[in-house]
Amino acid sequence: MHELSIVTGIIDIAASQAASAGAECIEEIELEIGCLTTVEMDAFEFAWSQGVKGTILDGTVKTVHRIPGKATCMDCPTSFALQHIFDPCPVCGSHWINIEDGKQLRVKSLIVS
Repeated sequence: MHELSIVTGIIDIAASQAASAGAECIEEIELEIGCLTTVEMDAFEFAWSQGVKGTILDGTVKTVHRIPGKATCMDCPTSFALQHIFDPCPVCGSHWINIEDGKQLRVKSLIVS
């Protein structure tokens, strides 16, 4: 379950940022998780509930934004929604695509005090 290691990484980032701001508490955290990542959201939520216990994120309000997949075909100028990472261009059928959105996994913002 790599979701636990993702949660651990988020805890490390949040703790580091809070320390550099001289904060003792993180009130809110905002995450962006792309729909094309391999993050299984039910497993992530379970890992979050267990992983943040006793950390600076224990009791923090968490908001997760799921970012839909988006790609542009490199053979024709079509931009299209991407449901799966290996989907072809819906116009020409090419698999030569540039994924523009949906693969991110980042801490977007923190509110500290």
